[in-house]
Amino acid sequence: MKNTALTHIHEGLGAKILPFAGYNMPITYEGVNAEHETVRNGVGVFDVSHMGEFLLTGPNALALIQKVTSNDASTLTIGRAQYSCLPNNEGGIVDDLIIYKMKEEQYLLVVNASNIDKDWNWISSHNDLGVDMKNISEDYSLLAIQGPKAVEAMQSLTSVDLSAITYYHFEVGDFAGIEHVIISATGYTGSGGFEIYCKNSEVEQIWNKVFEAGASYGIKPIGLAARDTLRLEMGFCLYGNDINDTTSPLEAGLGWITKFTKDFTNSEALKKQKEAGVTRKLVAFEMQERAVPRHDYEIVDASGEVIGIVTSGTMSPSMNKGIGLGYVTVANSAIDSDIFIRIRKNDVAAKVVKLPFYKK
Repeated sequence: MKNTALTHIHEGLGAKILPFAGYNMPITYEGVNAEHETVRNGVGVFDVSHMGEFLLTGPNALALIQKVTSNDASTLTIGRAQYSCLPNNEGGIVDDLIIYKMKEEQYLLVVNASNIDKDWNWISSHNDLGVDMKNISEDYSLLAIQGPKAVEAMQSLTSVDLSAITYYHFEVGDFAGIEHVIISATGYTGSGGFEIYCKNSEVEQIWNKVFEAGASYGIKPIGLAARDTLRLEMGFCLYGNDINDTTSPLEAGLGWITKFTKDFTNSEALKKQKEAGVTRKLVAFEMQERAVPRHDYEIVDASGEVIGIVTSGTMSPSMNKGIGLGYVTVANSAIDSDIFIRIRKNDVAAKVVKLPFYKK
């Protein structure tokens, strides 16, 4: 297992450390519910340095990105980011990712930790355009400073106006005494805040200054378990759970990042799927009685027939009820549809709902 540049700090703080995507990662510090609440109402910091970063540079960098991703990266301007996915040749998804336009002819791709090698090999295999590709994952750290008090708590650390960085935009500037830090707002929690990309050699200084600046705001370190409950309350997909090599972006409700204004990997087949209509859909559901849905539980209809599978589920800390995502047949996918989650041989009532689960 690899360590991040901050693993020793997490250990010193008494975090529960477990292997995740090849790294020793902090899962919880004081408990999921308390950490979840800190981010919803105050400010918390995640070490997500396990994520992967690729730098693509050159006159054909955009052309390569357009070829391998589903969204239209030609709309990006410097300082903007875009959510996208890498379709495979079989109708599924290699990974979902965020693309940052750093400068003309240079893009930063941020990919999931568990897929770094897979994504690198996939994009490389399509790079017949002479694009300079650098895998900088091992050299960079990433902190997510999340919560409604994040901007106010961190403003003293930078000359960049943090409140001016709107969703899916970024600035490169000074932060916590370090120059040329990427400060972005692509949060995965639904409670505001931003992310800091810096070199491994710089992250400990930044971490320490972040906690000094945030002390009077009740800042706390947050583990990956609360990151999962926070993203699920917003209905954000998690690769490996809600999307994978066998799920189409159209089935997953990601038609909004699947742009047929250009050609990309498997775009013709996906276009046909869109025209014909999908046979299953990713839906959000709330339990109608006290029960917790879990990954891979069967979803059934009123007659007990299996109509799908749970991909993500938890007891929502904000709402105190069981919530989940799962694929069901299109006939059972409409909002307010009654479905049942099979939990230890019991079929427990649930209802299909509109996202997000958590309304501010």
